[in-house]
Amino acid sequence: MPRPLIGITSYLEPARWGSWVREAAVVATPYLREVHRAGGLPVAVPPTHPRWVPDLAGGFDGFLLADGAHVDPALYGARPHPRTEDPDARRDAFEISLAQIAVDEGIPVLGIGRGAHVLNVATGGTLVQYLPETTGHDGHAADPVKLSSADVSVSVTSVLGQALGDRATVLESHTQGFNRLGERIVPVAWAEDHSVEAVEVAGHPFAVGVQWHPEEGDDRRVFKALVAAAARRRGGDG
Repeated sequence: MPRPLIGITSYLEPARWGSWVREAAVVATPYLREVHRAGGLPVAVPPTHPRWVPDLAGGFDGFLLADGAHVDPALYGARPHPRTEDPDARRDAFEISLAQIAVDEGIPVLGIGRGAHVLNVATGGTLVQYLPETTGHDGHAADPVKLSSADVSVSVTSVLGQALGDRATVLESHTQGFNRLGERIVPVAWAEDHSVEAVEVAGHPFAVGVQWHPEEGDDRRVFKALVAAAARRRGGDG
């Protein structure tokens, strides 16, 4: 059976090659590498107008919502916090629509960092825009450049728990978190300070969002779980 096709969301950013500078679809290589190593066929997907998302979604077996800039607080009815980054309206509109279709149609989807937040906002949830104000510490982003190692506990009855078991050591760096959870969104992993580290859509074959960065470590179980779910969908068992 052909490898399942996994679409990975990307930015449109200026890029240079030779003497040319043009807007280009940009996706970090670790996402491509880890999907490939997990048995999938990774494809970078640039933002497109929401009206075309249903057509696009039908051509893939699964999606990875990659990390990036903060989701626009206006999309969940909030004013921007001073620490919130400027939003990318094109990517927000595209990924919100894509996440909604993936949830509604049972398409496997993994959200990483920002992608996890997109999954929550797309289902009607809200975000904590500056997590240290809630937790009382900056341990989730102790270094502005380097990722920090953290231990998380995982619900063993969850889809994520089936892949990771009851605990995992992860690499993370995030200043935002989950506030009100969206429709059918349930928490499935927690940090030592009890803040939510991962969520998933109840009753969905595989719709998981993690705050950490599995693409930067050696533990490929989350990617393998995504690709396995996409393979089942391709084979008609999803």
